[in-house]
Amino acid sequence: MKLMQTLACALAGFGAGAVTGLFGAGGGMVLVPLLCWLTDLDEDSIFPSSISIILPICLVSISMTAATQGLPWQRAFPYLIGSAVGGIIAGLWGRKIPTVWLHRILGVLILWGGIRYLC
Repeated sequence: MKLMQTLACALAGFGAGAVTGLFGAGGGMVLVPLLCWLTDLDEDSIFPSSISIILPICLVSISMTAATQGLPWQRAFPYLIGSAVGGIIAGLWGRKIPTVWLHRILGVLILWGGIRYLC
């Protein structure tokens, strides 16, 4: 990888980490378009690559939150169970969805979230 591409990818990772750290989520919404733009990854590798990048970001974010604010495990536990089941199902089922539709679904979710927070 060339130096400029490495720096661009590091900057994309910084953006994803900053968004996740500030808002508690959303780093993948920054990362997926940047992976498409900055790398030569094929369409089928973008989403799995994003997940593998987001995992360490989430671990750092949860560690920082736990160290500075504490974590409400009692409130979070039901969501953890549901998200684990949802992640397993989506991981198995998601391979059957064409990548173009995954991009469209992500785009709609980004727009919906943005509009929801503006109103």
